[in-house]
Amino acid sequence: MYFVNCRNLIFALACCWIVSSCSPTRILSDGQFLLQKNSVKVDDPRFNSSQLTSYIRQKPNSRLLFGYSPAVYFYAMAGKRDTKAAKALRQIGEAPVVYDASLVDDSVENLEKHLNYLGYFGSEVEPKVSVKNKKVTVTYYVTLGRRIPISSITYDLPDGEFAEDFKKDIPNITVRTGDFLSEEAAEKETDRSVALFHQKGYYSLSQGNYFFEADTLADSSKADLVMSVREYARGTDSTAVEPLQKYRFGNVSYSLPENLKFRPSMLSTLNLIKPGELYDSRTVDKTYNRFASVGLFRGVSVTTTSPENGIVDVNVELNNSRIHGFKVNLEASTNSTGLVGISPQLTYTNRNIFHGGEVLNVGVKGNFQFGVKDKIFANEFSVSTSLRFPQFLGLPSRIFKGRSLPRTEFGASFAYQNRPEFKRTVISTNYGYNGLLFGHLYYQFNPFQLSITRLFNLSDTFLAKLLTDPFVLNTYLNNFDLGAGLSVYYTSDTSTNPKGSHHFARFSMDISGNVLSLFNKLLPYDSLRDSHTIWETPYAQYVRGEIQAGRTIAFGKKMNHAIAYRFLAGAGYAYGNSSSLPFEKYFYCGGASSLRGWQARTVGPGTAKPYTFFVIPNQTGDFKLEANLEYRFPIVRILSGAVFVDAGNVWSWYQGAPDEERFTFKNLPESIAMSWGAGLRLNLNFILIRLDMGLRLHDPARDAGDRWVSPKIWFPKNYALHFGVGYPF
Repeated sequence: MYFVNCRNLIFALACCWIVSSCSPTRILSDGQFLLQKNSVKVDDPRFNSSQLTSYIRQKPNSRLLFGYSPAVYFYAMAGKRDTKAAKALRQIGEAPVVYDASLVDDSVENLEKHLNYLGYFGSEVEPKVSVKNKKVTVTYYVTLGRRIPISSITYDLPDGEFAEDFKKDIPNITVRTGDFLSEEAAEKETDRSVALFHQKGYYSLSQGNYFFEADTLADSSKADLVMSVREYARGTDSTAVEPLQKYRFGNVSYSLPENLKFRPSMLSTLNLIKPGELYDSRTVDKTYNRFASVGLFRGVSVTTTSPENGIVDVNVELNNSRIHGFKVNLEASTNSTGLVGISPQLTYTNRNIFHGGEVLNVGVKGNFQFGVKDKIFANEFSVSTSLRFPQFLGLPSRIFKGRSLPRTEFGASFAYQNRPEFKRTVISTNYGYNGLLFGHLYYQFNPFQLSITRLFNLSDTFLAKLLTDPFVLNTYLNNFDLGAGLSVYYTSDTSTNPKGSHHFARFSMDISGNVLSLFNKLLPYDSLRDSHTIWETPYAQYVRGEIQAGRTIAFGKKMNHAIAYRFLAGAGYAYGNSSSLPFEKYFYCGGASSLRGWQARTVGPGTAKPYTFFVIPNQTGDFKLEANLEYRFPIVRILSGAVFVDAGNVWSWYQGAPDEERFTFKNLPESIAMSWGAGLRLNLNFILIRLDMGLRLHDPARDAGDRWVSPKIWFPKNYALHFGVGYPF
């Protein structure tokens, strides 16, 4: 024990020596100081001081939880040497921010100007500079200036139709009597008002037509405000008056590349701008979004010409992207048992198959598992295809007035699975609609989805298990699954690879067998499986739902640090013609995007031991809970790192399940699996490559009282290594 403690002490001292030897202050010249921290202190605790930090001119280096980012230390390691190695370290590193006193004065000026903009007139900012060990901390002490309430508001408007429309909007004006005078409030109201009247035909109106004048001469403690809308814009010749009139749409033209074949009828379907109708900026925006949502065009531009005689002509310019495309994805993992899993995927896309923005996808996917130590092997191969139309087939497009058309999608797939216990084929097809509900809320609705599962070449051991357990029998034998599905997804950032703070939520549900159950009297009955059948196969009847929500909080000087977390819950329930869910509808944990201390399908259910009738683990359940937390940070250039914690499990809740597999609140703490780990990410902009190592912390499959995994046995028995593309969540 004494030896272990000494070893740990020596290791800790060595780490401290390495960090201190790479301190950024070591490379500073005489008279230079490292800017360590900025802070703002406001004399009124009700004021949110964080809104002022962005107006400070000089920012310190980004920091991790316990120090600077690794890039700063790499730069410091170069010292003052001029060797090739030192130059390379500076190239990949981040230079320490050297304190600049002149930027403090600029920051004071910025802060005072912004406070005046917010309506705190005569505010004073006093900086205080503290120096310790060649590190500088700058604190800006803010004394807020006086605020002036608005005692009255009058409106100065031009004669004509605009004045009548403006008066109708006065109850909605956001600058009101009793509010404090501020330039910020005036700008926000101007933007709101201009946007509103652009929707009512006033094409030529701009922010430059609005003027706010405050009179405080009579009483400096309050202000009389005059809001004016004039027929000439600020900064122009006041004699060049342009009446504020309503405009109408004129001709609509299209500009397309010569090599892009696109049906004229589809152009008309996507376009909402109709000649002769009153100009409305929302119609222009919706038309832009509808063309952009097709996914075919690299660039979409909807431009308006200079109006003449109250007419605004419109041109829709479309730039085509690559019509053909390929997407490659790969996930791989291994663990201490020597089991290796590899999942490659290749997808071909044609984005204009019928010259109307129709998207054809054809994909092949494999899943190969094999043991390095034991000669076991399992593989799965699938091919799938889908065809998506950029419109709602079955209803006329003219009834859809939103910024995107619902899309219709047909899909089909075939999968072959070869395991030591059995072989299986699954044929699937579906038909449905997807699109945008509103804002950033998307949906996918499949009124028809069908899958037919066939099982054959069962091993003797597996067959014996099926014959002794009716629940397992109904799960793994042939199945006919006909139902409907719905998925709703919200995201605050629609980009493919979000870089800033964002959050998301997803809900999905499948319902199967209810329509078929209406015809039970007409369907054959299998007394052995206590089920009605179609083509001698019992049909599935169940409901299954899953919900997940997550958030990523970006921070740091360059917003390249992030805390990301996710929560997921799912449950399925079989009833009527089924006593269990189909195999494909069960939940599982583990893998590159789940509990990373385990491989996929090797956790649970509950505190159960691994099933002995599966040569390759296949642990599943009809109820799932999972939570993930990850801290992401930059290392050098395109290389970043992460540390993470994952927790969760799957459970069974059917009546005949063993106690160790069933979900109860009493056994919940003992049945939660936990792992932690670290990973590397290579961000190539167009793709992110990820390598994660997960170490088990709490393993429910271990004996009671021994479920917390000691670090002594992390290696070589309780870890998993995962390779993947993209963030795990």
